[in-house]
Amino acid sequence: MPPAPAKPSSDKAPLDAKDSLNAKTIAERLSKNQKDKNATDEDLSEEDQQLVNELEMLLERLKEPNTSLHQPALESLRTIIRTSTSSMTSVPKPLKFLRPHYDTMTGLFDSWSPSPAKKSFAAILSVLGMTYADEARRDCLKYRFLASMDEEEIASWGHEYVRHLCAEIIAEHNARMSAEESVDDLGQLALILVPFCLKHNAEHDAVDLLLELEMIDALPEYVDHNNYSRVCLYMMGCVSLLPPPDDLHFLQATREIYRKFGTPAQSLPMAIRIGDMALIQEEFDNCKTPAEKKQLAFLLARQGLQLPNDETDDDLVKCLSNAQLSEHFIALARELDVYDPKTPEDIYKTHLENTHAQTNVDSARHNLASTFVNAFVNAGFGHDKLMAPSDDHGNGANTWIYKNKDQGMMSAAASLGMVLLWDVDRGLTEIDKYLYSSEDYIKAGALLAIGLVNSGVRNEIDPAAALLSEFVTSSTALLRLASTVGLGMAYAGSNRDDIVELVTPAMVEPTSAMDLAALSTLTAGLVTIGSCHGELTSTILEALTERSKTQLDHSFARYMGVGLALMYLGKQDAADATLAVLKAIEHPIGKQIEVLVQACAYAGTGNVLKVQEMLHICSDHIDTTKESDQHQAYAVLGVALIAMGEEVGSDMALRAFNHLMHYGEPVIRRAVPLAIGLLCASDPLVNILETLSKYSHDNDADVAINAIFAMGLVGAGTNNARLAQMLRQLASYYHREPNSLFMVRIAQGLVHMGKGTMTINPYHHDRTLLSPTAFAGLLIPIVAFMDAKNLVLSHAHYLLYYLVLAMYPRFLITVDEDLNPLTVTVRVGQAVDVVGQAGKPKTITGFQTHSTPVLLAHSERAELATEEYVPLSKVLEGFVILKKNPDYMEEETL
Repeated sequence: MPPAPAKPSSDKAPLDAKDSLNAKTIAERLSKNQKDKNATDEDLSEEDQQLVNELEMLLERLKEPNTSLHQPALESLRTIIRTSTSSMTSVPKPLKFLRPHYDTMTGLFDSWSPSPAKKSFAAILSVLGMTYADEARRDCLKYRFLASMDEEEIASWGHEYVRHLCAEIIAEHNARMSAEESVDDLGQLALILVPFCLKHNAEHDAVDLLLELEMIDALPEYVDHNNYSRVCLYMMGCVSLLPPPDDLHFLQATREIYRKFGTPAQSLPMAIRIGDMALIQEEFDNCKTPAEKKQLAFLLARQGLQLPNDETDDDLVKCLSNAQLSEHFIALARELDVYDPKTPEDIYKTHLENTHAQTNVDSARHNLASTFVNAFVNAGFGHDKLMAPSDDHGNGANTWIYKNKDQGMMSAAASLGMVLLWDVDRGLTEIDKYLYSSEDYIKAGALLAIGLVNSGVRNEIDPAAALLSEFVTSSTALLRLASTVGLGMAYAGSNRDDIVELVTPAMVEPTSAMDLAALSTLTAGLVTIGSCHGELTSTILEALTERSKTQLDHSFARYMGVGLALMYLGKQDAADATLAVLKAIEHPIGKQIEVLVQACAYAGTGNVLKVQEMLHICSDHIDTTKESDQHQAYAVLGVALIAMGEEVGSDMALRAFNHLMHYGEPVIRRAVPLAIGLLCASDPLVNILETLSKYSHDNDADVAINAIFAMGLVGAGTNNARLAQMLRQLASYYHREPNSLFMVRIAQGLVHMGKGTMTINPYHHDRTLLSPTAFAGLLIPIVAFMDAKNLVLSHAHYLLYYLVLAMYPRFLITVDEDLNPLTVTVRVGQAVDVVGQAGKPKTITGFQTHSTPVLLAHSERAELATEEYVPLSKVLEGFVILKKNPDYMEEETL
């Protein structure tokens, strides 16, 4: 290369400058620059130098006026770029060596007249633009539009090119939407790229592209048998992170894909999450085989949904009505050797507590605690040692009831319903004798027991309505109250207008007691949960506005709000009109109900904006001498309600609760433990237990009591040994404080609920579906602890029985197509999130092999250990029907 003659003069310029650099420093720098240049030249190997020369020669040909040379040169350039290989961490060498010539090439392209060669040139510039051009120019996309739009031609440049093109399409789409320009051409290009992404294990890129372009509805027609499951898995993982209406569009698209390629057991959950009863009915009716229909019936029964059907198949009716739940649960208890009844003392283990004989304890309060503990621990087993002993005919039960007083007798009689849970025929026979008691409290307890025993199951004879309806109009207030509560428990989620009509008079009568009016509203809300019942909404709002300030100050008044909120469960924007009306209520309860309705409307959605609204309410510093701050407690619950069911949101909510506990007002601090209990029901994580244990020793007695109850909720039905030990220590710590000790006993009963075989977590079907009735069963007792002293710790302890709506065995039971129990081996382990992972990753880890029936913890997942049977449900949980795998038999024969 010829030397540059101007160099010496440029070397002298710095020497003449008046600055701090001396000649020696400048010489060193110039020397270093020359060495770097020489080193760069020397770095090129002979092979690389040859490639540089070849690329420069091809560029010279492109500058030739002879257009016949252009196409061959472009083909050679294209071949060199496509066949270049390099390490995964560096740019391919042809792209690297063409970098200095990019501007020259774009200028050359502009000078060419339209021709096939110019299209080929545009394709090459599109690839180069991916690496060199300024991102704001989006040259990769610009030149792609000028090149061929053939799918194979685009695909030939490889996955990284397609991925970059997708990113530029999204950026261009956003820019054009801001400028209100047409985006049709972007949509057409996107639909060319989507099939490539789906065929090359980049399903997430295809979904993200269509999401950003608001074209997710177009996805189902491009999906095939090989990739539908990965696409749907990714889309379901996205739903909780999307704002409305994108989340609904995703669910609809996922359902459509499952209907094309999956099974009815996969598409039905999508219809349930959409919340459209017409779609749910359609899925159920379109089932092709009786066995599949039974599998769907099991899922609907677990969800607490009732379809208007005229099925004649007895087995199908049994599945839809949960009629076999009691039978299978007791069989499970025998299998696990936990069928024998346990006494409260077996749970308390007072000999392990650090205190001697309990002093200063109200014996009636102690007996009441034992009543609840006995009910929770022996729930569903059909016999216990206090109320329904199997060795006599109720003499012991009569004795135990009279060891309580007033409402305690009512709760004791009602506990019989929980012990006989789900066993309607036997339960009604056992309860019947108490209906003729001369003691109103016992009779009221029997009415509650009828509601409890019918909870979660349906019966053709409809005994609960027949027995309870006559007491709804009773002249005795206590019996009216008990029958109303019983109807709510028995018909939660049934949408039966006749039940609503039964309880409406007590709701609207200005003379009816506030507890009766509130619980009538709650029953109506439970029956019509999630229905947005317009007429009932108007009735409740009218009843609220007509009540006096004194009545609305009543502790039970909050349940009018709970009843209203339940009707809008998960309905999001549908609650807006009701929220607007609530703003007109001047009493502080209006603001409380407003927060509660909004929280329920967005429950389980993970909507970040709504969570922020709730936290904003908590951040207000209110002068309690001028206005009520009770609505802040509901806002704390609202954070948990909205974030529940979504892992990231739940973690963030727990962090927020930690801050609220440190800096919040007393009313907020009291609600925090309850919100934690709601968020982590039946999921005793170690860090949560430690947090609640700390709060259970708080100076504020209300915080401590709520934390103890929350410990019971978090450990409900798990038999968690660590938690049981913590509660025994708390029993010693609070042995002189009756209220706190009472709550410790209740929490102990909850932890050992069903002797460790049950859950109260409202999420099921691999934690993807929220059961509305179970959600309500959890929310109602938690709201009672907003004012525990006047409700649960006073005379309204029977509100704890609403937990029965959330109680369900955490089992996996496998049956054949005729619903006969079928024992198979399954692997049970911790669930692993495999969304977006390549290949066929394992969905569980740290598994153990068991024979069915088995128990599943909150975050556990099961899979069949052999291929002998094919499950009709992809999620192995609850009741699963198995059919013989014909291919397995052939393999065995071979």
